[in-house]
Amino acid sequence: MDKRATIKDVAEAAGVGVATVSRVLSGGSASPATRERVLAVAAQLDYRPSALGRNLRQRRTGGMGLLVPDLTDTFYGQLSEGVLACARSAGEPVVLGSTGGDPEQEADLIGMLLEQSVDRLIAVPSGDAETWAPAIRAGMTVVFADRLPVQSSHEDVRAAAVADLMALDGLPHAPQTRALDVPAVVADDRAGIRTAVRYLRGLGHKRIAFLGGPGHDRRVAAFREAVGAPVDEELVVFGTGSRDSAYAAASGLFQSRPDLSAVVAGGNVLGEAAVLAARELDLRVPRDVSLVMYDDVPWAELCAPPLTVIAQPGRDMGYRAAELVLRAGTRKPRSVVLPTELIIRGSCGPHR
Repeated sequence: MDKRATIKDVAEAAGVGVATVSRVLSGGSASPATRERVLAVAAQLDYRPSALGRNLRQRRTGGMGLLVPDLTDTFYGQLSEGVLACARSAGEPVVLGSTGGDPEQEADLIGMLLEQSVDRLIAVPSGDAETWAPAIRAGMTVVFADRLPVQSSHEDVRAAAVADLMALDGLPHAPQTRALDVPAVVADDRAGIRTAVRYLRGLGHKRIAFLGGPGHDRRVAAFREAVGAPVDEELVVFGTGSRDSAYAAASGLFQSRPDLSAVVAGGNVLGEAAVLAARELDLRVPRDVSLVMYDDVPWAELCAPPLTVIAQPGRDMGYRAAELVLRAGTRKPRSVVLPTELIIRGSCGPHR
């Protein structure tokens, strides 16, 4: 029996990405040449997306999708546990996928979930609004967790991050145009980072660095705001998301700026990298450098000394996101902002 053509087959034959095929077939933007090529290949392969559209519009298939960047990351494991717990209580199966933080891989997984008629999805997004637009146009109910899709330019990232922070505080701000109107469950990054920086300032630290990674737009915006202008840009460093990249960023920071006295790591992978890099460079924590890590994970308390952390409720975040996606249909769910907490342990000390 011949296998039915999938959206990925169309993408490969047309020489484009899955996201491009989804845009063309759902009426989105594409160049005339690309549109003609995709439609011709779809016809040749006898790919019929209209059946999928009817499924999504007329019936719920049951079950939900969950996409996270890295299943080995402790925080995303906690978030996944929350989603699974809520889904279990509702008797719903969950299709779990790891995007690797790669927008192209994320687009492929979205396409496969659409092929399987999964009509509800919780995601920690890695791609931009264009990556997600096909799913929204196809009728999929989406709830973002932990962060929002990235903006299309560096300027958009900063502007949107600042607007998000001001909205969390209920302050007036210039509206930011977003291509997607999707509910999200996020932590109060602004309060968490601001509290950590104030704590370090109170210990006498002036040269405080920030280690960031993908999806940390709001956190770095909060850091810039907390340290105040002018911001020493050499003390704001980013990794690409992998452990090797995080370690390289931390090690490079310590070696290029021996005058820094404190570091705020934007996530647990970055915090782990900072601990390892400091150990390799014979930097003593907290005598030589104080360290605060975003995320409270089990190993943080087992370090010597135990790490001061900004704790966010990962499991609760996943549970609340699953509740939102399950309730969608009767009325549009509202976004949820969960509180953070600074847990003081032994990794921070007075500046000498």
